[in-house]
Amino acid sequence: MKHHKYLIVGGGMAADSAIHGIRQIDQDGAIAMICEERHPPYDRPPLSKALWKGTPYESIWRNEHGLNVALHLGKKIVALDAKKKTASDDAGNVYTYEKLLLATGGRPRRFPEFDGNIIYYRTVDDYRKLRELSEHGQDFIVIGGGFIGSEIAAALAMNNKRVAMVFPENGIGARVYPAPLVEFLNSYYREKGITLHTSETVASTRTEGAKTIVTTSNGAEISADGVVAGLGIQPDTELAAQAGLSVDNGVVVDELLRTSDPDIYAAGDVANFYNSLVDKRTRVEHEDNANVMGETAGRNMAGESNAYLHLPFFYSDLFDLGYEAVGELDPRLEVVEDWQEPFRKGVIYYLRDGRVRGVLLWNTWGQVAAATELIGENAVHTSETLAGRISD
Repeated sequence: MKHHKYLIVGGGMAADSAIHGIRQIDQDGAIAMICEERHPPYDRPPLSKALWKGTPYESIWRNEHGLNVALHLGKKIVALDAKKKTASDDAGNVYTYEKLLLATGGRPRRFPEFDGNIIYYRTVDDYRKLRELSEHGQDFIVIGGGFIGSEIAAALAMNNKRVAMVFPENGIGARVYPAPLVEFLNSYYREKGITLHTSETVASTRTEGAKTIVTTSNGAEISADGVVAGLGIQPDTELAAQAGLSVDNGVVVDELLRTSDPDIYAAGDVANFYNSLVDKRTRVEHEDNANVMGETAGRNMAGESNAYLHLPFFYSDLFDLGYEAVGELDPRLEVVEDWQEPFRKGVIYYLRDGRVRGVLLWNTWGQVAAATELIGENAVHTSETLAGRISD
């Protein structure tokens, strides 16, 4: 058995941030990270953004800064005994710990009936595979119209590829943006040369030579050199459930990021936490949450007691449009649009019972703190009181 004071299960951004958090408090306690991927921690957002705009590949790797961590790459923890404080990996190694962090993230949703040559885009290996395909092929299909789908479609089109998108919603980002903005984005993507198959699903795929043929639910057949899917993720709670921890849309944590076992913490995409600013339990799959939550968990594992009160922000790049956002973005809420220039620059507010629960800063930069403060005020607002409230 290998004993470590701190055991980190996972190797993503939350896991890396937790190690930095631990080392801010405890410079000497032994730390081990067990990571299923064969790569050390890296930044995930550039995989669908900056790397397609000329940013060097080497820039994604996160610096270990000599933090004295035992890295076990290409290994997966398959059993966790919370009572004995042991974790076993798929190579038969057993680790003991004093404090453990579950930073297991999520697994991409897949088509159960056909897997074929589809790249379920999430990891650096997925990026390298798609980049290699793009160096030889010209035609690509992107399945999904959410965050990953819209970013990858834009990235490929900006690299002069012919792109077709297939998704069940009536428009790009329909689960996040209000209907007028969705309609604008549909037109905008078509202007950029992207073919949209809206309100369609994938019925089947087949391989013909080097090509993949996708048949949609409406009977359209699309031929491509590469197929990418961004269908969202499912939180990887298998280990937590096996260990008897509380699981509900992720691993349930308290304000100190402890699970139902006080010596086991969770952070990042997999953690379900209560956020007081929006007054609900939530699970956030974005970089800012991974970084801040991971660091907070690490500091708490090392002896501090910091409540996680952060309201994470997130961002996206869509050709020459972009945004930052904070809080709850749901078009089923009351929506107030405050445009300086319609669909090009403005702020969209999402309200529940008249109170701002989310803010979308569309091509409006440097205002995340102001948006967070507005949500925290918890005051009743109308379109009149919100007009011009935030601008850059």
